[in-house]
Amino acid sequence: MKTYNFIDIFAGCGGLSEGFKKNGAFNMLAAVEWEKPQVENLINRLSTKWGYSDATEKVMRFDIQRTEELFNGWDNDHEYGAHNGLDKLVGERTVDLIIGGPPCQAYSMAGRIRDNKGMREDYRNYLFESYLSVVRRYQPKLFVFENVPGMLSARPGGQQYVTDLIRKDIEASGYSIINDLKGFAQLDLSEYGVPQKRKRVIIIGLRNDLFLNAQEVLEEFYKVGLPKYKEQTKTVKDAIKDLPKLYPLTKITKVKGKKYSHTIHNNEGVYNHIPRYHSERDIEIFQLLTLDIEKGEYKYTSSEELKKLYTQMTGKVSNVHKYHVLRWENPSNTIPAHLYKDGLRHIHPDSNQARSITVREAARLQTFDDDYEFISSAGDNYKMIGNAVPPRFSEKLAEALIPILN
Repeated sequence: MKTYNFIDIFAGCGGLSEGFKKNGAFNMLAAVEWEKPQVENLINRLSTKWGYSDATEKVMRFDIQRTEELFNGWDNDHEYGAHNGLDKLVGERTVDLIIGGPPCQAYSMAGRIRDNKGMREDYRNYLFESYLSVVRRYQPKLFVFENVPGMLSARPGGQQYVTDLIRKDIEASGYSIINDLKGFAQLDLSEYGVPQKRKRVIIIGLRNDLFLNAQEVLEEFYKVGLPKYKEQTKTVKDAIKDLPKLYPLTKITKVKGKKYSHTIHNNEGVYNHIPRYHSERDIEIFQLLTLDIEKGEYKYTSSEELKKLYTQMTGKVSNVHKYHVLRWENPSNTIPAHLYKDGLRHIHPDSNQARSITVREAARLQTFDDDYEFISSAGDNYKMIGNAVPPRFSEKLAEALIPILN
């Protein structure tokens, strides 16, 4: 089997590269990520699952904006230690593709709503420039640039659309992307076996000197090559129904100084299936909302009713509704990085359990295999899972790219 060498930029905990590794035709030369928990998890995964004995060297924890040091190495940095650099890791080998996507908060609609400047001044708007610096350095046959649909309407600094800036930089780097990004590159990942409503922009860049008919190749990829891997929609029930049930306790329990409001099972090899602590008030709200659906009454399905309930139960006022119960027979709503702060919009559909989803349930809705053990704090685990590309989709993406690489 022919193998293809790739570099993963903004690697996170490895959701995108996980799918490429599962394909079997791809070899990771290096991964770059700046957040420590994500790096630790990716190193652990590459070591324990994929047998990389050099994972601690291969996964580089560094700020990609410091591109010259990234390429050539750095010494005794107070935050990032020391490393020989990306050039040494790549060596004389050909880089066939580069994959990744800058942090999406600066492009997301939710991020713009929360930021009083609409994220216009957020430095993350410009991380694509660092990504393309790596592309220009190693001249892969193609690259994969993943992000949220909000990037298509983002205007950093209130001036040009970010897609115009990106396209200009890409073309100046000697690559082509599809002319109509909105028409072709916006994908619904629930069509690819991901049990979750998750729309993403997947931009494929082709090196001009290798693809003289780049637009034709790209249209074929988006119209035929990738869509042939679509499958029947998966639901919340498909994803999490078989996991051990976690019921509210009759009284709060402390274990090693930590409070628990729900049962903790010996999960028989299912990692990370431990519920958050919930107050009695929240448990009451969860039971009310889930029973409303189970009984078919649907009193609390509108935003207005959910906002009223929030005010009634907490005495606070919110402009957006805080609660959402997952539906057994539908895909989940999007699993976001924001899940690390609270789980009120990801309430388990079983009224008897009356809780938000666990790290393992979030991971399953993101299509991580159960043998991916997340080794950081629960908050960090939720965040990295929410930021990840679902491995089931990335595996299909990898398969669909092979004919182009060939």
